[in-house]
Amino acid sequence: MYAVQYIAIAVVLALMLYVLGKYGKRELEWGDLLFWVVILVGLLVVSIFPIEIAMTIKQLLGLGRGLDSLFVVAIGLAYLMIFKVYLAVDRTEREITELTRKIAIELEEIREMLEEIEKKS
Repeated sequence: MYAVQYIAIAVVLALMLYVLGKYGKRELEWGDLLFWVVILVGLLVVSIFPIEIAMTIKQLLGLGRGLDSLFVVAIGLAYLMIFKVYLAVDRTEREITELTRKIAIELEEIREMLEEIEKKS
């Protein structure tokens, strides 16, 4: 094994401990934990067997070099992760919009009630 493989294995194991710690503190949900563990186990396997995996993916995708196949898969995974973040941001924006509308309606109702009270006094 090359030195870079040992470094990659150490980094992936540290990331696994970090993710498990976040789950233990209830900062991650079960689905997110599962997603990150699968990604990290995949990275660990690629770190241990980079050449074999690169050649297998190369043959499956029909690419010229093994390293190209790893880059193609990494880019695909990066796009999936970006899409997941996009969905989370979009959901959060929708929730903020809905809450803002509810607060505006309630404030208007309170304002109307205060005006009625002032008119009565």
